[in-house]
Amino acid sequence: MARRAVAVARHGKLPRRSPWTSVGKFVAASLAVVLVSTSAVVAWAINDVVQTAPEGVTLAGETPGQVIPDINSIEGGANVLVIGSDSREGQGDGYGSHETAKLNDVTMLLHIAEDHSNATVVSFPRDMYVPIPSCPKVDENGKPTGEDHYAMSSQKINTSLSYGGMACTVLTVEALTGLDIQYAAMVQFNGVIALSNAIGGVEVCLAESIKDSKTDLDLPAGNVSLKGKDALQFLRTRHGVSDGSDLGRISNQQLFLSALVRDLKSAETLTDPVKLYSIAKVAATNMTFSTSLNNINTMVGLAKSLSEIPTDKITFVQYPNFYQGDGVAPLTSDAETLMDAIKADKNLSVTGGTGGSIPEDGETTEPPATTDPNATETPDSTEAPDDGTVELPDSIHGQNASQVTCADGNGY
Repeated sequence: MARRAVAVARHGKLPRRSPWTSVGKFVAASLAVVLVSTSAVVAWAINDVVQTAPEGVTLAGETPGQVIPDINSIEGGANVLVIGSDSREGQGDGYGSHETAKLNDVTMLLHIAEDHSNATVVSFPRDMYVPIPSCPKVDENGKPTGEDHYAMSSQKINTSLSYGGMACTVLTVEALTGLDIQYAAMVQFNGVIALSNAIGGVEVCLAESIKDSKTDLDLPAGNVSLKGKDALQFLRTRHGVSDGSDLGRISNQQLFLSALVRDLKSAETLTDPVKLYSIAKVAATNMTFSTSLNNINTMVGLAKSLSEIPTDKITFVQYPNFYQGDGVAPLTSDAETLMDAIKADKNLSVTGGTGGSIPEDGETTEPPATTDPNATETPDSTEAPDDGTVELPDSIHGQNASQVTCADGNGY
């Protein structure tokens, strides 16, 4: 199967630093940290994380062995696919006895605009039926076998990981959206726990208490700081929030991520090399990266690019869909409106409510669309004349990171 070339985002170079050669330099660098001069620490951190990180996964558009240059903030735009695997393999006890296949039950695409003026995160429902292109087969260790899976016209998107690993999920989302994806990362249960601990927890708002025996989650109403296993189970729960569906869970995840963005920005984490390093070190030991992202400089460059974007210009949206059979199907016309706006690097305005979570002022929102798109008409998107912001059709749910919303708990 022929592999197309995918352009990797250009990067500005940092000056190269020589390795430390004495304990004296280590002490001097440590003192420099106290004086807020962190360059030597970053130089050591780069080498340390690179040595820690496991071998990356080569995507279809990547060149094995290609070296990503040193960077500061990335130049130009970027597309990053983040995958949450539901596999219990290697995760120990505490997540139920049910063994699952390797499924991408969370699939999110981060798009950073070319001029870093805005960013969009698109969540794809796990039960959405989509075409899956021909993908390279992988063995139990995720390594290509040299054979390809045949293309399928309609399968749930969360099966793509089991067919051809992370590279197949990337190909599937590329085919669905028409975007080239340069970077990808995958995390399992224990990785989410480790990462939430590394950032010190995330404070979220609960309009009602949440009790979910399936994820062993019991949280009171009000503002709650989530870290460790509580953070993981909050992201996993669907029976404890909204309408109990996977679509309601997506809204819960977007609420959490919006709060995370606000926390990281308020603590200036995204502009602090030492804080970024400590989080990157945890990520390197708890996540699987594409070859292009298996580089501390690239991780930090993407983080710095996000740090330049105001929270009200970071928008979380759910890929438009409607219920069909035992899952959902793409709402094609509205999906085209969304993707055209993203490809044009437009800032987005969500008009259809969150789809689950409740704004802090208590105003309720409409539930996700459940009807066949042929039964009703959706309004055309309009472009605001002042700043070029695109108002999305009301079938598309989500929020921007500046909005404080509260989880619609079950109140048990």
